Amino acid sequence: MNLNVPGTEPASPICSAKGCRADAVWVLAWNNPKLHTPERRKTWLACEEHREHLSKFLGVRGFLKDVVKLDEWEAPEEQG
Repeated sequence: MNLNVPGTEPASPICSAKGCRADAVWVLAWNNPKLHTPERRKTWLACEEHREHLSKFLGVRGFLKDVVKLDEWEAPEEQG
């Protein structure tokens, strides 16, 4: 999961919405079937304010697979 800037440890993950610096509360798991294998999950993070907007953006494209509270998210094991 990309939690902001590679190589840094943020105090708390921030929302993926452009220009938003709010703490993330949600994980939006998605997959572009033209690019990714069916089991692959990419993630965006969302604050309360942007969860619906980001979910709709992914949903209308058929990419959204799951929306989970950040504190309940378990990333799938990396495929070797």
